[in-house]
Amino acid sequence: MTGAIADDLLTAQASADPYAVFDALRRDDPVHWSETHRAWLVTRYADVSAAFANKAFSNDRVRPVLAKQQARRAESGEAADRPATASERVLALMSGWMVVSDPPVHTRLRKLAAGAFKGQRIAVMDAQITALVDELLDGFLAGAGEQDLISEVAYPLPATVIATMLGAPPSDRDLFREWSDELALVAFGTGGAARAERHERALRGLNEMDAYFRGLVAQRRAEPGEDMLSAMMSTDESDDKLSDDELVAMCALLLFAGHETTTNSIANATLALLRNPDALAALRADPSLLNPAVEELLRYDGPIKVINRWVVAETELAGRTISPGERVHLVLASANRDPEKFTDPDTLDLTRSPNPHVAFGKGIHACIGAQLARMETRIAVGRIVERLPGLALAHEPVWKDALASRSMETLVVTH
Repeated sequence: MTGAIADDLLTAQASADPYAVFDALRRDDPVHWSETHRAWLVTRYADVSAAFANKAFSNDRVRPVLAKQQARRAESGEAADRPATASERVLALMSGWMVVSDPPVHTRLRKLAAGAFKGQRIAVMDAQITALVDELLDGFLAGAGEQDLISEVAYPLPATVIATMLGAPPSDRDLFREWSDELALVAFGTGGAARAERHERALRGLNEMDAYFRGLVAQRRAEPGEDMLSAMMSTDESDDKLSDDELVAMCALLLFAGHETTTNSIANATLALLRNPDALAALRADPSLLNPAVEELLRYDGPIKVINRWVVAETELAGRTISPGERVHLVLASANRDPEKFTDPDTLDLTRSPNPHVAFGKGIHACIGAQLARMETRIAVGRIVERLPGLALAHEPVWKDALASRSMETLVVTH
């Protein structure tokens, strides 16, 4: 039965609309071994939730891949002193990120970073983000004819916010965007023609980014400010502080995770509203719907399709035995459309309550920047709805063939 199920998430059809594939997997084989992806695809809400709490599914998922690559090289008889490949060097740099670690390492890093993500620190950014959105929309409105809402609004906004948060000049946002794109080639499993060169491109971006953030860390150590980087340097734990290497890794993680996911959230939300004109009209008529609308938009077509886990102990999930050394793809986008959890899951209901979606993960690894991502999405979507009453889709969007992210290349509209 399992061999007959279409499970390639990187086809053009699945990239454009993965939900038919997810529906079939949930119905016919909800914990499915995919030969295509060499991983288990977990698609039901209950199973995804159980997996988040299962210690057999490790978030320390970069180091094992690096170790496998190094072992294969050793088995092939390559000289031990041969320089590491681009892929190995990229994985080595990413292996120190908090988001790919387990307790106790993860617990320590998250605790030391938590001060920079305090609710009150994020809340005071509301006016600043609103001003940035309005500035971008001013430029967008100055144009005529068909325009790409992603390149003009959804793409530059998070990069500018992150640059400001880290105390970097907003003019450096183009660098931030470039580095984020290079990292996405590896982290989100991009397919197609980019596959062969993605590690070389990502390595160049990582090296440039590492040098930049080391300079910024040195500057903030000498001259602390009110920015998030300075906040991560100060802690109540007098005997434990983030090292320079850890601070650089935190900056890289904030840049990558904060940029890609927020861009996708804004773009996907706008497209969902354009394709559901009744919901768009309701939001225009009643702006108080904005907060629940953002939660529903995140559930309906969120920024991340898949989160990966590495199996470290034999375990069972929905009657399937999963073995150490295997990979598991927790399909968040499928869990968020599970009819056993959500009534009429394929319907965009801006008043849906409760709405326990897993767009930002769950448990100890839930996204530390979720509050900021929600704020940026809420403000951007709210201002787009208010300031672009004539917004209309000009062409069907072009979707990226990425395994993990739910992202468009372009969203061409008229206003």
